[in-house]
Amino acid sequence: MESSSNSSGAPPSHTVRSNNNNNVVINPDGSDSSKIVEGEYGFVLEDVPRLSDYLSHLPTYPNPLQDNPSYSVVKQHFVNEEDTVAQTIVVHEDSPRGTHFRRAGPRQRVYFEADEVEACIVTCGGLCPGLNTVVREIVCGLYNMYGVTRVLGIEGGYRGFYARNTVSLTPKSVNDIHKRGGTILGTSRGGHDTTKIVDSIEDRGINQVYIIGGDGTQRGASVIFEEVRRRGLKVSVIGIPKTIDNDIPVIDKSFGFDTAVEEAQRAIDAAHVEAESAEHGVGVVKLMGRDCGFIAQYATLASRDVDCCLIPESPFYLEGPGGLFEYMEKRLKENGHMVIVIAEGAGQNLLSESLPNMDDKDASGNKLFQDVGLWISQKIKDYFKQKDWVINLKHIDPTYMIRAIPANASDNVYCTLLAHSAIHGAMAGYTGFTVGPVNSRHAYIPFQRITEKQNKVVITDRMWARLLSSTNQPSFLGLKTIQGLKIKQEQKQAGSC
Repeated sequence: MESSSNSSGAPPSHTVRSNNNNNVVINPDGSDSSKIVEGEYGFVLEDVPRLSDYLSHLPTYPNPLQDNPSYSVVKQHFVNEEDTVAQTIVVHEDSPRGTHFRRAGPRQRVYFEADEVEACIVTCGGLCPGLNTVVREIVCGLYNMYGVTRVLGIEGGYRGFYARNTVSLTPKSVNDIHKRGGTILGTSRGGHDTTKIVDSIEDRGINQVYIIGGDGTQRGASVIFEEVRRRGLKVSVIGIPKTIDNDIPVIDKSFGFDTAVEEAQRAIDAAHVEAESAEHGVGVVKLMGRDCGFIAQYATLASRDVDCCLIPESPFYLEGPGGLFEYMEKRLKENGHMVIVIAEGAGQNLLSESLPNMDDKDASGNKLFQDVGLWISQKIKDYFKQKDWVINLKHIDPTYMIRAIPANASDNVYCTLLAHSAIHGAMAGYTGFTVGPVNSRHAYIPFQRITEKQNKVVITDRMWARLLSSTNQPSFLGLKTIQGLKIKQEQKQAGSC
């Protein structure tokens, strides 16, 4: 594919060119760094930047993987430059090929020699199972696959670029860190001063920056990339998406999610044992999920012991016909006990009515939520006390325990693939991208596609219907509301085709 470059290091202007019967649209205007390739039959490639887009005449080198004994068994060493990954497998007749992303993997030519690379890794935001695994595999992958020996760990999140010391990372020093929870580099929220960060990158001679974090962190990574490009630096900026809530769009799932669901199921099992061991026993389990309820949904489906699952995407109400309390009375009369799973962001509208003027935010600008688990537990107790029912309620909040545990086997493997895909992209000169699986194939995704919206549970699709069938809970939505949601979803799908 033809790319745009100039000798001054400044970003090229917006251009549209014809290349192999495709229209190549390059938008490096500081707000949208993707390259859109429009081809025949509805084909659209949302490509990612390359160093050669703004640095002309960069030398390339043979990829050392072709001489690596470990990879001698691989039938095809390198990914074809033109390979793409489709965002949607099921497509409509009038859009048979749809949107694609650049396929991840090693390229035949690389833009960095091993002794030239000075890489750094930073972890930002909240804790998540698998952080240490990603750090380990970036360090070991750079060393084992490409012979890179200089990797720095930035301590304490983004502000660590200019406020904290760095630590040298070697395969030996990171050998066992995947067995621990948390991150050996430390983390923080906020602290993003783009100028100071890029000054630090330039002063230290860093030319590969691996940034592990959620949507806010990836937005910061995008800004760092734009400043790096504005200065004309030969620096690859790579994002690895991290959110335990699984709310990052485009990618199949985020690392740590499988571990979180597995651990959440254990908490649900404990709540079920407590509930069924007492007369009118009620177990309330609060799980992570500020804006989306994927952990609550999947843990509920996995456990099969939940009577009601409450998530942010599905509004509910407490009193009156069809409300939660009426359903609870019915279940307690039928079974003698019940388990409720609630995501931390569910019912916040009801809390705001009880506790107004709560607008505090954390360092990343996220609104601080009230504890919905404690709130709904007290509401349940008060309601049944008025009804002269004796209930035995146990409230379990495993959220910080779940965040702090090591990754399970599935997530450890996944973290390895993410790290290796990120390394291959950086060595091949790609920059300004996030890596992740799209329909089970790893791809390079422009930053803005990751940060433009949040992934949410669709309460009009089959997965949510399966949950309702499993729990036998009401939807808490009227028929007109459900029909309205279906119409909106259909309009949204039609607009994306």
